Amino acid sequence: MRGLKAILFDKDGTLVHFDRTWGPAAGAVMRALAGDDAAALRRLEEVSHYLPDEERFLFTSPLVAGSSAHYGPLWALALRQEASDAFLSRIDQLFSEEGLRHLTPVGQPRRVLADLKAAGLHIGIVTNDAEDNARLQSDALDLTPLLDAVIGYDSGFGSKPDPGMVTAFCRRFQLSAAEVAVVGDSAHDLSAARAAGSRFILVRTGPAPVDAMMDAADLVVDSIDDLTPALFGLAPAGEAPRC
Repeated sequence: MRGLKAILFDKDGTLVHFDRTWGPAAGAVMRALAGDDAAALRRLEEVSHYLPDEERFLFTSPLVAGSSAHYGPLWALALRQEASDAFLSRIDQLFSEEGLRHLTPVGQPRRVLADLKAAGLHIGIVTNDAEDNARLQSDALDLTPLLDAVIGYDSGFGSKPDPGMVTAFCRRFQLSAAEVAVVGDSAHDLSAARAAGSRFILVRTGPAPVDAMMDAADLVVDSIDDLTPALFGLAPAGEAPRC
C-alpha cells in the first residue's frame, strides 16, 4: 500500500481471539452479575445471543462489536437494574479480570507489530473495549512497547462505527486519513475507517461472516500473520494483495 504511514488495529477478533477469550470470560461475568438468580442468568444469555454450553456468542450478538455502552442497557434490563455509570463500570471491571484470565492471541501479534514498527509505521489500537482493559491486555501480550496509542470506547473520541478514534489518531500524529489503514474483522471497523477517509484491511479471524465486506476492503488477509507479507508484496502465489 503506497503512502501508508500508520496502521490501527482493532483488538478483539483481530489481535485477540474473540471466542477463546470472551466466550468463557462472558460466561463468568454473567454468572457473577446474576448471582443465584437462574432466571436472570438465562435472560442475560438470551439478550447476549450467548450459547453457555459452548461458551461462545452467535455472530448476531451485540457483544461481538459493541462496547458496554451498547449492550450494557440490555443487561441492566435483563437484571432489572438501572443502567447507571456504576453498573457499566462494574461490567467493564469484571470483563477486564476475566478477559485477562482467558486472554488468547490470534497468531503472533508481537512479531507482526514489531515487523511493522521496524518498517517505520506508526502503530495503534482502536477498540470498543475500555481503554484500561485494552492496555492491560496489550501489556500481557507484550505489545505496549510497540504501540504509539491505545484508544478505547471511553477515551473521549466515541466508539466504532463512528470515525472519532481514527480521526483522533490522525490529528495526534499529523497524518492524513489516507495515510492510515484500519485492520479489523467487523463492519464496525470498516465503517469507522471509511467514515474517517482511511483504508481498510479485513482479517478473516473474527466471529462474524466477512463475505459481504470483502469487496469493500482494500486488502483481505486470513489473519494478522499474513499482513506483513501482503503489505510488502510477498503474498503467496495465487493470493496477490489488493492494494
